[in-house]
Amino acid sequence: MVSKALEDYLKIIYKLQDRTPEDKGVQTSVIAERLAISQASVSNMIKKLAEQGYIQYAPYYGVSLTESGLKIALNMVRKHRILEQYLVERLGYSWDEVDEEAEVLEHSISDKLANRMWEDLGQPTHDPHGSPIPSAEGVMAHHDWLALTDIELHCKVEVKRIKNRSPEELRYLASIGLTTGVFVEVKNTAPLNGPLLVEVNCEALHAIDYRLALALMVEKIDE
Repeated sequence: MVSKALEDYLKIIYKLQDRTPEDKGVQTSVIAERLAISQASVSNMIKKLAEQGYIQYAPYYGVSLTESGLKIALNMVRKHRILEQYLVERLGYSWDEVDEEAEVLEHSISDKLANRMWEDLGQPTHDPHGSPIPSAEGVMAHHDWLALTDIELHCKVEVKRIKNRSPEELRYLASIGLTTGVFVEVKNTAPLNGPLLVEVNCEALHAIDYRLALALMVEKIDE
């Protein structure tokens, strides 16, 4: 059995790896910042994870998951995203409420229950925020989506995913109708990473903070 703390670490490392250059591992300072704990505490846990064969660690390189560590991390991601989808579809939660609930429940449900929930939902491929749900075999789908900040002016795109935003930001996006599946067009941008002026579903114009726009993953529409 793997403890809740170990599961949390492995999942965080997996998510941080996605933002780390391929020739580098995840730095312990970044893990400490993400978990809001001391670097000494992180170092102690990293030592335990390495001793149990879940990670590899090298000074100046950082941390990377082994095959067994990746398997556990992907299983936790799968449970989390199935739970989020279930909470929205079956229990009427809004998309800004589900992350905190899923963080608690993901450690308590069995693989069997997670799979039953997934089947009951119709085998969804993505969670309410558009994040892909790994398969039961630990295969994660990859998409060539772009951040909204990388889209040229007057190019129509469809919002496919909103990555790792706070409940407050998700509520704001929902309030202006900017959710997955809607069409967006960047009308103007401010210099020096200033806000983007976007048109949502060919209707209202809204200013979007640059950091928030970075989290909006989109796909170009063939017209």
